Amino acid sequence: MYDIPTSPFIVAAVQAAPVFLNREATVEKACTLIEQAAQSGARLVAFTESFIPAYPDWVWAVPAGESGLLDTLYAELLSEAVEVPSPAVERLCRAARQAGVWVVIGVTERNSEASRGSLYNTLLYISSEGELMGKHRKLVPTVGERLVWGQGDGSTLAVYDTPLGRLSGLICWENYMPLARYTLYAWGVQIYIAATWDRGEPWLSTMRHIAKEGRMFVLGCGMALRTVDIPDRLGLKERFYKGSGEWINTGDSVIVSPDGEFIAGPLSEQEGILYTEIDPARLGGPKWMLDVAGHYARPDVFELKVNRRPYEILKLGRLEEPESE
Repeated sequence: MYDIPTSPFIVAAVQAAPVFLNREATVEKACTLIEQAAQSGARLVAFTESFIPAYPDWVWAVPAGESGLLDTLYAELLSEAVEVPSPAVERLCRAARQAGVWVVIGVTERNSEASRGSLYNTLLYISSEGELMGKHRKLVPTVGERLVWGQGDGSTLAVYDTPLGRLSGLICWENYMPLARYTLYAWGVQIYIAATWDRGEPWLSTMRHIAKEGRMFVLGCGMALRTVDIPDRLGLKERFYKGSGEWINTGDSVIVSPDGEFIAGPLSEQEGILYTEIDPARLGGPKWMLDVAGHYARPDVFELKVNRRPYEILKLGRLEEPESE
């Protein structure tokens, strides 16, 4: 366990478009952005949800009856998804190590532990030494997202001790799950990554609320995606995005203080990196008034149990040797 940091340091929230449904090219872009952020002094670099190989925005645009097209899109997303571990993850870890920064990045993960035919919305946590510390699978995909992503389980909920403070986060509308948030608060999270596809209001107000509720720094990392970022070969733009204009997603990334104030952003309708210096000294003071998992909790009234057992698709028993006669 690390001591509580005492010196200010710079963090970065990346708002960028992926190379749509191209894992290798998007990994390469992520590595370039990690290096760029490090050269600007950042010690922590955070990305949006499912940055690699892309957020499957078509789940909101293509009707469920278009089964042929949805099959094609899912097959391509599956093919370009990230397995953990894999060469793609090793490349990200190497970039973090070479830059000397901590990295949190969203991927669509293929379930390499079982059928290799299902996908999860996953956050990867990488240390500045290039170690994959862990991953978090989104607990509940939202509405149309259930067409492509499965449900994660409690085994991937975690808070990571780092020299920068205790690091964790949730994905998109998981941030509207009070018990999931409270679990991280009770673990003492200090730097909270809200990797998201959402933008605008009330999302921006939610970022402020969570920062003030948890008395921590929040990096709300959104994705900037334009219509031109979707390849013509997919045949989506002409049929389903005619009225979208230039921007499918404006981004609206922010960094918020423990008092619920914007200290960087919102960054809208552009690719870029938000930087700000955060002072760990600001973490303790606000908790004298409100510490929701401390003196403001009532464990005698409310009790939270978190099931952290993984659910396994296949459990193989030991092969018994035949008895000899």
